[in-house]
Amino acid sequence: MEKLSKEAEEIMLERFGKDNIISLATTTDNKPYVRSVNSFYENGSFYVLTYGLSNKMKQIAENPNVAISGDWFTASGKGINLGYFGKKENEIIANKMKCIFSEWIDNGHNNFEDENTCILQITLTDGVLFSHGTRYEIDFTK
Repeated sequence: MEKLSKEAEEIMLERFGKDNIISLATTTDNKPYVRSVNSFYENGSFYVLTYGLSNKMKQIAENPNVAISGDWFTASGKGINLGYFGKKENEIIANKMKCIFSEWIDNGHNNFEDENTCILQITLTDGVLFSHGTRYEIDFTK
């Protein structure tokens, strides 16, 4: 397994550096759960706008090990609750989310006054990316 190459990073940004649906897998009591989430990729992580009291966030609090899959990509990583969307420490990533998710972020389904509206960061550890017949086995920790 190799570190993330410049070529693989460019493919990741092209595919996932915008609003994208990925599958997110969590576990609780050795039982897997999978759901589709809107996300975007940046610097070895995916970011998701979510609700802190959702089942996925409860499961991640219990066991932060997660798996994801997307367009010809699968990976493992750690789920990290960055906390309230509106807190000062999240300002940069929240502003990116507002721009990237602009088509739906203000559709009335998100309550930005509720401190349980949070940002999930999925920090990747390893993954496999396929592109035009090339298989990239990536170690995101190097």
